[in-house]
Amino acid sequence: MSVQQYDEIGEAYEGFKALPLERYVVVPSFLAMVGDVRGKSVLDLASGTGFYSREFKRRGAAEVLGIDISSEMVAVSQALEEREPLGIRYEVGDVAELRSFEEPFDIGLAVQLLNYAEDMATTERMCRNLHRSLKPGAELFLLNQSPDYRFDGPTPERYGFRTELTGEESETGPRVRTTALLDPPVSFVANRPRRDVYEKSLTAAGFTDLTWVPLRVSDAGVREFGADHWADFHANPPLEMLRCRA
Repeated sequence: MSVQQYDEIGEAYEGFKALPLERYVVVPSFLAMVGDVRGKSVLDLASGTGFYSREFKRRGAAEVLGIDISSEMVAVSQALEEREPLGIRYEVGDVAELRSFEEPFDIGLAVQLLNYAEDMATTERMCRNLHRSLKPGAELFLLNQSPDYRFDGPTPERYGFRTELTGEESETGPRVRTTALLDPPVSFVANRPRRDVYEKSLTAAGFTDLTWVPLRVSDAGVREFGADHWADFHANPPLEMLRCRA
């Protein structure tokens, strides 16, 4: 399901980053959490069209490998790499069946990854594969829909996204349809795992120091729209970050 839906989105996915929630909240928050990558090797799983792969390579990462399950997403990433060569490698791969690497990585990224695992067993397998791919003491940084997001609360629509329950339930949490309000709109369906799903799966895989990190509106976002504009976001944050150590 998720492979096909992302194959169909392809290049439109790049447009997500221009929407206010991404531009003024998600991207600056995630970059700030990951911090200094100079001289480090970065494994970007569920790399999509390679946005964070490119961002961290530009910020001085020594090596970046982006892996995504969608061949269309990887094709877009590779086309962007050819247009502006940064020395990033991309490949098609399923994190639940992740290949071994000769050299483990200094930093792992998992942006909207674990919500695509259909059950606990797959989630745990993904986490074990992540752990195996990182050096001891390396950090893993995740971005997910917030386990506390209230579907009857204020929505992120004024920031460019709609999110709604499909009415289906998976083993890890409810099924959710998220729509990026582009022209035309782009929708995709994933799970919204419970907090304990992340914590149990990551801990069982050997990760420690699990810390939930809230997103914050950037100063640029406040300047652009005013503080009051972000009231719905603060009242019901749609996304949350998580960091842990291998």
